[in-house]
Amino acid sequence: MNSARVSHGFILMVLIALILSCRGELKDQDGNILSTVKIGNQEWMAENLDVGHFRNGDTIPEVKTPEDWIRLGSEGKPAFRTDEDNPENNRKYGKLYNWYAVNDPRGLAPEGWHVASDEEWKQLTEYLGGEVATALYIRVTGYNEEGNVTSKSGFSGLPAGSCGGDGKFYGTGTNGYWWSATTFSPTTANVFQLNYLHCNTYMKDYYKAAGLSVRCIKD
Repeated sequence: MNSARVSHGFILMVLIALILSCRGELKDQDGNILSTVKIGNQEWMAENLDVGHFRNGDTIPEVKTPEDWIRLGSEGKPAFRTDEDNPENNRKYGKLYNWYAVNDPRGLAPEGWHVASDEEWKQLTEYLGGEVATALYIRVTGYNEEGNVTSKSGFSGLPAGSCGGDGKFYGTGTNGYWWSATTFSPTTANVFQLNYLHCNTYMKDYYKAAGLSVRCIKD
């Protein structure tokens, strides 16, 4: 039993070392330099998307009131919001986008990248060993010497919470929600959720008018 535990622990240490050795960078359409991390056969952004423009240069509308957020969501128009309307949260968590920004033909992801699909999120979960193991690997564990967040996988899954279709904020500090590019119904799309309190991850559907984090994967 003890030898089995040692062997399993060694395998996990090797896996973490391999993941952390496969780091890279990319520049988004706003000129931000983002870290990337290779996990299995996938290369992910290590940080949440934080752009105010589509790939073609058009501005994504920024919303600062619940009323405007509700209106744009009901009209099916793209928008983003800063978590809790706090600039400090924007620097920490990135922006919260509605799904209409995610699905806009002008392109939300940087060149050569795309918003991850439902199947790509599932592939990540399977590679990391299931829903609970994935939560342990991607949730934030601390900060490095440069003040940047760290996690066991380098993915840095921050609990940015969400902005509901009603314009109110939910789950900041306890849950991370990331859009998938996969639609579920005319009004909902699939979402990858990380629950810090229960240390779990799972897929669910969420209203397209809500504001969630976005994480991209290399083409």
